[in-house]
Amino acid sequence: MFNGRDYPTVSDNTFRERVQHRILVIEDQPDIRGLLANYLQINGYETKTAENGLDGLFLLEQWPADLVTVDLDMPIMNGHDFIEKAAQRWPDLPIIVVSGIGGVNQAVEALRIGARDFITKPIENFSLVNNTIEKALEAAELIRQNRDYQQNLEKKVEQRTRELEETKRQLLYSLGKSAEYRDNETGRHVIRVGKICALLARAAGLNDSLANTFAEAAPLHDIGKIGISDTILLKPGKLTAEERAIMQNHCEIGCDILRHYSSAKVYERFEFTDIIRMADDIGALSLLEMAMVIALCHHERWDGDGYPCGLKATEIPLIARIVAVVDVYDALGSERPYKKALAEEVCQAILLEGRGSHFDPEIIDIFFSNIQDILAIKKEWTD
Repeated sequence: MFNGRDYPTVSDNTFRERVQHRILVIEDQPDIRGLLANYLQINGYETKTAENGLDGLFLLEQWPADLVTVDLDMPIMNGHDFIEKAAQRWPDLPIIVVSGIGGVNQAVEALRIGARDFITKPIENFSLVNNTIEKALEAAELIRQNRDYQQNLEKKVEQRTRELEETKRQLLYSLGKSAEYRDNETGRHVIRVGKICALLARAAGLNDSLANTFAEAAPLHDIGKIGISDTILLKPGKLTAEERAIMQNHCEIGCDILRHYSSAKVYERFEFTDIIRMADDIGALSLLEMAMVIALCHHERWDGDGYPCGLKATEIPLIARIVAVVDVYDALGSERPYKKALAEEVCQAILLEGRGSHFDPEIIDIFFSNIQDILAIKKEWTD
């Protein structure tokens, strides 16, 4: 075993360049403990010592070390118990076993439960000690750098995802507004519809994730108006039967517009029943698929007299039943080139009158149970 005069030392330049790592030496034999600690200090490491594993654990809580050397055969808490507890508490902490020649099997077991390397006693070559410690510290630093890289990469991906989501929301809002802008200059109708629909969806039992998706899809309900002539869309008087039929086509037009951008459901030929069937599992719908269902079905009526499919009661997808109520309510209270806005009490009375005929009675009940929150949304986003 080396004495103090036999220590190999690093050069002054290496010492100045070295980051001063902290090393905890856990050893019950005072001479070995002091010898190893002194060698490490001479070679530029900051060290502390402990006489057993329990003291070592306590010291690590107060003094976070970059590396630990630990004997296996110690009183109070042996090295194996220390390694198990330390590996759980500090999984990235490199631990080097320093054991006697007869303890190689024990050292191998220590490696299995979390130690990084081992050095045999008696220590006959301190260069081996230095190399083992440097390799362990380098490996720990590489692990830390890789983890930091992964975390930074994840943060960048999350940030980019948020940016893309925000861009998507803005584009969808602009798309919905583009149709509404023709007969409602502010376009806030689509904002109110989205927010009130989300409110009613949560009250109807949809989870927050679905409600948020619904809030983004609902404003696209009238996107098909893009395909309707201004002479019909903005006509101040009553529409003729022929004009009404053309106007009603906006549901099919909107569905077709959104169909081409739906990644999951693109058909060369498709039946409306295929679109409606998609809504049997709302949780499986993408945002644009949800918007496609809404665009097609938001003018269906509870009594079956709606269009374009003549669906009745719960044949109408839930999301379309909600939009039907909210769209009519907000449209009644909005001023358009061809009509004046109706008073709030009149709008509410019309909804109540349509309960069970035009509208799902349960949705109407939910609507009036949340009327104060709805009025707050309407006030915040007034035209």
